[in-house]
Amino acid sequence: MTATTPFLAGEDRLHPLASRYVRTDALPWKPTPTPGIHMKILLQDPDSGLLTALFRWAPGTELALHEHVEIEQSFLLEGSLEDEEGEVLAGDFVWRPRGNRHVARSRTGALVLCFFLKPNIFLDGGLEGQELK
Repeated sequence: MTATTPFLAGEDRLHPLASRYVRTDALPWKPTPTPGIHMKILLQDPDSGLLTALFRWAPGTELALHEHVEIEQSFLLEGSLEDEEGEVLAGDFVWRPRGNRHVARSRTGALVLCFFLKPNIFLDGGLEGQELK
């Protein structure tokens, strides 16, 4: 595994087994392919697809139909997210099994901590075949 935190100052000088302390407020927000959703990558392993990130959703944002290639876990810190199965509110946790497909929306905006084992695959909405990285 070659997990890193992009933009983490001095990570290249750390021992491979050293802990990484991430000051999330110092990390930049990175745009995603979906307008209205930005992310801060906390941990990423491009070789395996492992990703832990904070996602910031603007009010009224919709994430196109996508499939979870492996289990996805999300803890909602602020706001709300919903899909055809239900709604998750601040303080709630939701996880989706491999193969789950849905369109996600946020009427209010949201701040979400997400854990991916593999990137999602987008199925329509102009993002066909793209992976969220």
